[in-house]
Amino acid sequence: VQLQASGGGLVQAGGSLRLSCAASGRTFKMFRMAWFRLAPGKEREFVAAINWSGGTKYYIDSVKGRFTISRDNAKSTVHLQMDSLKPEDTAVYSCAASTWNSNIYSSTGYQNWGQGTQVTVSS
Repeated sequence: VQLQASGGGLVQAGGSLRLSCAASGRTFKMFRMAWFRLAPGKEREFVAAINWSGGTKYYIDSVKGRFTISRDNAKSTVHLQMDSLKPEDTAVYSCAASTWNSNIYSSTGYQNWGQGTQVTVSS
């Protein structure tokens, strides 16, 4: 599956952004989808994941209550709604897909990656 992320930008602290990841290729609903982020000087970090049906969602503690992951299998897209953004959310956000029975929280658990989209939150 090929992935194309979009929706990043510059926003003030407390603001919102909605990231989207469009998939093409193999059957989208087969994949667990996730968002990771990479900030300067830091390691890539898991942000959120969603299972094939959208019925199970996973979040890193620092975004719980602020970010919401969702998917539309009919449109082969996954979204990350980011509210109450903080400067520490600044990073390049990438979407990832996996059909593996693997570690949900690790980047090694995903076999397909989209290019990143920059999110910058100013204080």
